[in-house]
Amino acid sequence: MAASLGDEVPLYFYSHLFLSHPELREMFPVSMAGQRDKLFAALGHIVSHADQIDEVAGFIGQLGRDHRRFSVTPEQYSMVGTSFLATLQKYLGPEWTDEVAQSWAEAYGLIAKVMVMAAEEASDTTPPWWEGEVTAVERRSLDVTVLEVRVADGFTYSPGQSASVEVPALPRTWRYLSPANAPRADGTIELHVQLIPGGLFSTAAVRRTNVGDTVRIGAPVGDQLALEGSRDLLMVAGGTGLAPMAAIVDAVRQQWSAHGSGPRVDLFHGARVPWNLYDQQRLAELASREPWFSYHPVVSDDATFPGAQGYVGTVAAAHPEAPRRLALVAGSTAMVGHTISELVAAGTPRADIRYEDYAGVEDNSSATGADQGEVYHEHR
Repeated sequence: MAASLGDEVPLYFYSHLFLSHPELREMFPVSMAGQRDKLFAALGHIVSHADQIDEVAGFIGQLGRDHRRFSVTPEQYSMVGTSFLATLQKYLGPEWTDEVAQSWAEAYGLIAKVMVMAAEEASDTTPPWWEGEVTAVERRSLDVTVLEVRVADGFTYSPGQSASVEVPALPRTWRYLSPANAPRADGTIELHVQLIPGGLFSTAAVRRTNVGDTVRIGAPVGDQLALEGSRDLLMVAGGTGLAPMAAIVDAVRQQWSAHGSGPRVDLFHGARVPWNLYDQQRLAELASREPWFSYHPVVSDDATFPGAQGYVGTVAAAHPEAPRRLALVAGSTAMVGHTISELVAAGTPRADIRYEDYAGVEDNSSATGADQGEVYHEHR
């Protein structure tokens, strides 16, 4: 329904919600241009599994935990539910029967209950966000900036995870970014931000975030990009999808340093043009020092590049060890999909390919889905 009517359905929903409860408007981003589809993407994900609620319970619980950032109350869930049902009634027309209305009301009530209970449980152990001080801002390439942030005590994460971030220049707008380093004793993390033309968050983070600013960082999420003992790794990253991979490489480096053993790692980093290989020098130097690590830069749109050319997934899949390695993939949706296809075709078991799917992770107030265009440079 929503897909066939474009913006009309979410526009009606938000109009109904804000007219009925204008006090809720301040909980949402000033610009709603990138907001409208996200809520319905999340609801569609849940609705498509309405008869298998256990399969999306974790997803729904994560929504509830994320909504703590906006101090959402149980009463406000009811307000959203009323507008959601009113929207369904309008666009389902004669299909909206008493029986259908009751089924939808029960489904939404269950969803809201799971979200509220998950938020309450999380509140017992963690705050809705941590504050962090920006300690450095480095323009690493033409369109990639690295923010170094010292996060308050209590923020913990595993290499490969992501966390939602809000910068002071753009209140109430959150984007998921991955720390690009393993946890440090001083609590600092590096965040890689791709500047996207017209991207509200990336513009605010790159051009209007300064040393000394205070950012907010939500609880870390994700469990797919993780070390599994000493199993050798094939890492494939597109653009700033390099960030979680860099954190894992950092953790492996520490493992080798402490124990003299660990996984062997081949990291393939793809970009369209050479200057977007923004961490090439550091990674090449690490590869020259560490026998367990190999770095493979790949460029797709510059025939003069002296190294590997083509789609990074294609180049990585041609590695002779690819079928025997645990493959970790990060980048745009298109890049991840293409890489998976190439790896499977080359003989890598599908079960040995890991990636995070943030298509359903809450990213803004009542909106879900990481804006991959702003988080990851699309490279195939």
